[in-house]
Amino acid sequence: MSRQIPAQLPRGRPRTFDVEAAVERAMHVFWSRGYHATALPDLLRATKLSRGSLYAAFGDKHSLFLRALDRYITDALTRMDMEFDLRREPVDGLRAFLSGYVDRTSGANGRRGCLLVATAMEMAGRDAEVGRRIARFFKAMEARVADALTRARTAGKLVDGVEPSSAARILVCFVEGLRVVGKTSPPRITSQATVDALLDRFMK
Repeated sequence: MSRQIPAQLPRGRPRTFDVEAAVERAMHVFWSRGYHATALPDLLRATKLSRGSLYAAFGDKHSLFLRALDRYITDALTRMDMEFDLRREPVDGLRAFLSGYVDRTSGANGRRGCLLVATAMEMAGRDAEVGRRIARFFKAMEARVADALTRARTAGKLVDGVEPSSAARILVCFVEGLRVVGKTSPPRITSQATVDALLDRFMK
């Protein structure tokens, strides 16, 4: 007769909070204050977690920040995949991509800035994990833009002599620079006109 082994009960109390919601709330704190200016009490207030729950779920402030940065990057890449949807014309995708950056550099959104740009300035040269994440993001963004430009060239929409990978690098540098300029609250019409003028240099 075989002996029954009782089911092992989980140790400790199960989590009763939404981990991803906590990461998102923490992301907004880091986004507003920066990594070094964010203190543990700021994160506890935002996530509504106790110190013990926060450390049990995320380890420490740095680990939570990496989770928040990953969330921001995932959201940004998901948005780009929608803008560059293969079912739409590549030029329309490029215009949607650039117009999205105009929206994010206008008004209150512009003054808030970009978490990735702020993090790159604050930490990328001194934190290897952060640096790798930011480098991967820019590489992924550049690849998506280059693919759209390549499809535009195939459709006969790209100006002769424009090389998609070089043009993609220029556009990535441009939009991230636009996020920095957005902190000074430029008129939206000015940012849009600049975007249109640059894209028109590449398109027939």
